[in-house]
Amino acid sequence: MRIVQWLGSLHRLHSAYGKSGSDGSARVSASGGGAAREAIVILDMGSQTAMLIARRVRELNVYCELLPPTISRDAIRHLDPKGVILSGGPASVHDDDAPRAPDWAIGGELPVLGICYGMQELAHRLGGSVAKSAEREFGPASLGHNGANPLFAGIPDPMDVWMSHGDHVDALPMGFVSTAGTDGIAVAAMKDAADRRFGIQFHPEVVHTPRGADLLANFVRDICGCRGTWTADHFVTASIEQIHKQVGEGRVLCALSGGVDSAVAAALAHRAIGDQLTCVFVDNGLMRLGELEQVAATFREAMSIDLRTVDAGAEFLEALAGVADPEAKRKRVGETFIAVFEEAAREIGEVDFLLQGTTYPDVVESAGVGHKSAAIKSHHNVGGLPEHMRFELVEPLKYLFKDEVRNVGRELGLPAEIIDRQPYPGPGLSIRISGEVTRERVRILQLADAIVLDEVRSAGLYDDLWQSFAILTDTRTVGVQGDARTYGRVVAIRAVTADDAMTADWARLPHDVLARISSRIVNEIPEVNRVVYDITSKPPGTIEWE
Repeated sequence: MRIVQWLGSLHRLHSAYGKSGSDGSARVSASGGGAAREAIVILDMGSQTAMLIARRVRELNVYCELLPPTISRDAIRHLDPKGVILSGGPASVHDDDAPRAPDWAIGGELPVLGICYGMQELAHRLGGSVAKSAEREFGPASLGHNGANPLFAGIPDPMDVWMSHGDHVDALPMGFVSTAGTDGIAVAAMKDAADRRFGIQFHPEVVHTPRGADLLANFVRDICGCRGTWTADHFVTASIEQIHKQVGEGRVLCALSGGVDSAVAAALAHRAIGDQLTCVFVDNGLMRLGELEQVAATFREAMSIDLRTVDAGAEFLEALAGVADPEAKRKRVGETFIAVFEEAAREIGEVDFLLQGTTYPDVVESAGVGHKSAAIKSHHNVGGLPEHMRFELVEPLKYLFKDEVRNVGRELGLPAEIIDRQPYPGPGLSIRISGEVTRERVRILQLADAIVLDEVRSAGLYDDLWQSFAILTDTRTVGVQGDARTYGRVVAIRAVTADDAMTADWARLPHDVLARISSRIVNEIPEVNRVVYDITSKPPGTIEWE
């Protein structure tokens, strides 16, 4: 098994789809501990919102996977798919290198829904015509439908939708009819006579199409016949069976970060194999205040898991000395983590398996999916793993989104302080310190970050935010503290709301909360004399600064 990347909490990811076959397709691993007895396959044609389609399908308690259009029918047979969705994408069907849907997906064997480019590809491949629009249509539109399309069952006419396209279908394939239009295009939705193949020119997955989730539900439930049985309790039962079957009598090692993902993975494995699991918590000196104590109390006392702790702060700071580049920081943290973890593993003895809390956004965001897609940057948890560390991997959460991981944790009975904890990057505070990482800068940021979290919790906002934290910038500004002129550091505050971190919006924190945070930071941390608030969404920014 070729290991591609190593996450700071020892997350690992393969390429997004496993090892490629000779036909350019991929062998997709079994998902959800065998919990997916009904599934929807989403072929990513290059859309920036393809992951949102997957989120909407999952919200219907139906399992789905986001896969490349090169995937073969045999490679997804184990999923027993009930239907196919072709995502949108930026290409034109007339481009030489445009992504092409496989014949099995559009031939009518399975119900298929083409979205935006997916609709154009469906029309183009089935004998219709796709033309260049006079003007690119981007934004809200009012769509009128004739009620003859089961996709629109229960949805009022007209319907508010979100458009994003440069081409449009101007001649339908034989056997298809138009069922909706807008002021801008005559064919905004189409279907075949058998109600098996559908196309829509708008994006139902985005919030700007208010009834889009209902439309997707009509496709997934009514047209594809999915019952919505993929629930947390089903997943737990099936995953425990799979872990037990995979591990047998072997010993399993888990690098526990204290975050939600590794915690739920550990709880799931502990339920399946008990004392065969040993967890290691590496204190890298880049954690938040009180991190080690909280993790130890939760996993040793509340969960009775065999947890070993390693104090390695000095080693990590030494490795980061003089390093300012963000990617270099991640690499140094990853390399140092591996060295420390290897030593801890040797002390434990013979280990057969490595348990990791890899989640679906980790896999997709880090590896890149779809047509011409690529990772924007290495994932903020990613480093690199040497070939000689040959463990068989156990990744029970690999196909789950963060909220699904939390639901599984609740099903397992994990405490709220773990389940509802905001995500934290594997490299820790090293990527929240602009420039070189030193012990003194870590101390300053730990104090500032603790103030942010304390005030957010006091205001009752913690559970409403995806993340809230402080960043120590490499900027200095002039200030006045007391009667003296200062030249101090600038701390930035970041708070965002999100469903799964693939997109995020900056949080509109109340001004009085921001005022208390700012006042406390500049008064309690002498080295800081200015506080700023980041109001950038993702995209175009990322949640972390580095």
